[in-house]
Amino acid sequence: MTAWRPARIFDMHSHWGTRRGYPFQTPEELAQQERVFRSTPSYVSEADMAEHFRATGVRAILDLGVRAPAPIDEVRALHDYAFDTQKQHADVIAGHWLHIDPRLGRLAVNELARCLGRRQGLVGLAVSGAGFNVAASDPGYAPLYELCLEARAPVLIMVGTTGLGAGRPGGAGVKLAFSHPRHVDEVAATYPELTIVASRPAWPWQADMIAVLLHKANVWYEVHGWSPRYFTADLKSEIARRLHDRVMFGADYPMFRYERLIADWQSEGYGEAVLENIFHRNAERLFGELAL
Repeated sequence: MTAWRPARIFDMHSHWGTRRGYPFQTPEELAQQERVFRSTPSYVSEADMAEHFRATGVRAILDLGVRAPAPIDEVRALHDYAFDTQKQHADVIAGHWLHIDPRLGRLAVNELARCLGRRQGLVGLAVSGAGFNVAASDPGYAPLYELCLEARAPVLIMVGTTGLGAGRPGGAGVKLAFSHPRHVDEVAATYPELTIVASRPAWPWQADMIAVLLHKANVWYEVHGWSPRYFTADLKSEIARRLHDRVMFGADYPMFRYERLIADWQSEGYGEAVLENIFHRNAERLFGELAL
């Protein structure tokens, strides 16, 4: 019997496989990849990355990752690199999640406005929480959220634990509490018209995240970075029940292979209707033609 595959795959969150776009850049970050993900960096060209998405039948939103503070000129150049690559491969790269440090103040606001103004694919603000040690509910994000509201752009807010600093003394200064789902709840209540995508399984606060999703209609959920085999029992249950129309697929390429994730999702016993929701239908409901 032929193995099941979804009709389409919309990947809500993956990274870049190219040298310039790779999520880990410094020697410390690359060593952390080997320690946490038990893999070594392997880079591909922009064209090869796009061809991999085509061959796998994937359309993806890509995240450049949480970068160390850099001069704004370097930030702009990296964003322009992402836009230029997307323009060449718009059939498989749907858009970008952009991490912009709110502590840059007016420079952050200007850069987000510039990127949103390009109107090139789907452009959303990524809020890393523990990545910057700045909570999504921090007042510094307010002007960035206002820009997203005006542009009708989504905001991705990362929740749960992170591989950044994992296993190092003091977690290398990363404070996990900044990625607690309560910050998503506060932002969603403050900005009810803002489209919010909570990002990653929210362990060890998964029950809290489920409560926020069920309570706040403007919050959606993408679950990159984990195989569904390791989701908590309550999340597995709710995916087939009350969250069947709110949970969306994220792969975390190049850390995970699509073939493995498809097989793992199918092995959990979900019906095909639920799986089609996860792999593409829910994203299409949320983003319309941008997800097709």
